[in-house]
Amino acid sequence: MISERTLPVFAKDGVQITKAEGLRLYEDMVLGRLFEDKCAEMYYRGKMFGFVHLYNGQEAVATGVIKALRPDEDYVCSTYRDHVHALSAGVPAKEVMAELFGKATGCSQGRGGSMHMFSEKHQLLGGYAFVAEGIPVATGAAFQSKYRRESMGESGADRVTACFFGDGACNNGQFFECLNMAVLWQLPIIYVVENNKWAIGMAHDRATSVPEIYKKAHAFGMPGVEVDGMDVLAVRTAALEAVSRARAGEGPTLIEALTYRFRGHSLADPDELRSQQEKEFWLTRDPIKNFAAYLAEKNLASAEELKAIDRQIQAVIDEAVKFALESPEPDTSELYRYIFAED
Repeated sequence: MISERTLPVFAKDGVQITKAEGLRLYEDMVLGRLFEDKCAEMYYRGKMFGFVHLYNGQEAVATGVIKALRPDEDYVCSTYRDHVHALSAGVPAKEVMAELFGKATGCSQGRGGSMHMFSEKHQLLGGYAFVAEGIPVATGAAFQSKYRRESMGESGADRVTACFFGDGACNNGQFFECLNMAVLWQLPIIYVVENNKWAIGMAHDRATSVPEIYKKAHAFGMPGVEVDGMDVLAVRTAALEAVSRARAGEGPTLIEALTYRFRGHSLADPDELRSQQEKEFWLTRDPIKNFAAYLAEKNLASAEELKAIDRQIQAVIDEAVKFALESPEPDTSELYRYIFAED
């Protein structure tokens, strides 16, 4: 099924960026894509275990939103498809890769694995295996930011929270309850729906009575916007506006990013439910290839500059794999550590 909503109303027309900004966005998307490609290789070579959900195709959403935030200050809350969110939030590639290998040097000391990335240093609130599980966590983080600022008088406590989740989470009660609370308390949070059209094997349009998720924000008096999730500049523009509103105390925003994952639900998914026609259609809208063409068209980058970034990122990923392979396993003496808070 090819969705009728393939040309969202919110596009990049009129958006202007500098060369430095453009290269920064391109580099971040390439990092996500090449990292996930390497994950697939390592998984099939038996270096990773369990379920691994890759992000290929959705890079414009993570980059467009997270790079609109303050690094290491604003909060990011992810899902089980969390590797690229972690990378965009600033977690070093070697720590993400080591976590996937279950090593002690991973960002969660090897205890989280693919679906539970966490980094206190980078304000990454975690990946969550249960659908919609991160939405209340992100809402709580936004509440404490508002409480610190307004009740405790901390002038610098103007942090914004970006909460990512998929279209399948939007029929979950936590989604509606948290949107209600966020508007009621005017919380500084951005709810980002990564609508990739499929909730595992359930087509989005078959699962909900109102397929336009952004419209559900209006029931609570919250701004809701639909963006082209394959266009990093469209996502970034919407995110910057939502961040500005949140930081100014004007409350939450719901962004529905229409995107598509190029791989199956997980690396264990044979991906037989989606038609070849649908997959080929969305491949023509590859966010990285199209943004590279945009940079060239606007004379913001040459082909050689982009190739140089590709080579640089590949070297980072190769070093991440080497680091992960050489890192130690968690010591069995620490089996019960991190279960409870430590002094």
